Amino acid sequence: MSEVSPSQTETPPEVQGDGAPSEDMHPDERGVMPFLDHLEELRWTMIKGGAGVLFTTILCAFFSNWIIDRILLGPTRTDFFMYELLGMSPVEVDLLNRTITGQFFADLGTIIVVGIIVGSPIMVYYAWRFIEPALYPGEKKGMRFSAVFATFFFLLGAAFGYLILTPLAFQFFAQYTLSQQINNMFDIMTYFRMVSFWTLGTGLLFELPVVVYFLTKVGILTPEAMRTYRKYALLAVLAVAAFLTPPDPISQIIVALPLLGLYELSIYISRWVSRRRREELGMLDE
Repeated sequence: MSEVSPSQTETPPEVQGDGAPSEDMHPDERGVMPFLDHLEELRWTMIKGGAGVLFTTILCAFFSNWIIDRILLGPTRTDFFMYELLGMSPVEVDLLNRTITGQFFADLGTIIVVGIIVGSPIMVYYAWRFIEPALYPGEKKGMRFSAVFATFFFLLGAAFGYLILTPLAFQFFAQYTLSQQINNMFDIMTYFRMVSFWTLGTGLLFELPVVVYFLTKVGILTPEAMRTYRKYALLAVLAVAAFLTPPDPISQIIVALPLLGLYELSIYISRWVSRRRREELGMLDE
């Protein structure tokens, strides 16, 4: 049997002790972390990100009375500050609890949703830490940009959903009646689910520019394709706005306008990323 040389068993100098490639190497000489090590790193990323969200959720629990009174129940009162800014004439609505555990789960669910929103930057940070070692130095700047703006657009969308969409939709349904003999009385759990849906749903929709950035960077999407299918995107935006809002044109327009603006912004982002990508591949004319 041939003896194994000590140099064959040692970790290559270009690979760090944890399997991550050294940053000062040429890109073609970087080591590769074993697959199981990637899974282990991903597991710890999820644990750390989840622990961060758990911490913000526990922190929010200490302010639960204020969060329930001012955030969850805010749109049910006529003195909610957004009604005046939106020029609305609201009606006050009393919520009902029809199940034994309704108030408990509405309380717990609100704290969790607020904790997720507040803790989303922590989750994005650890996700960035996970993928950073696999990037070349030139790629890290763009990814750092996308990590920051992923958080920004999610928080912006969540704020839009809670401050704009929720008051419009809630007051529409609160004031809609078939007959004067029918009173609108909303269950606390139904109300909580709708507010969570409007808030988190628009938060995810506002991630469109970030999604376009990634798809363009890997060559799946092009600005030319986005311009070509702009009219179909308009129909899709109107359909989403109709799904999220009450069936009145004003609310749908208010929701559709920022989504259309995000689509146009995404076209510019796609064009910029596409140009940078061609430059990196040496395909752009001098």
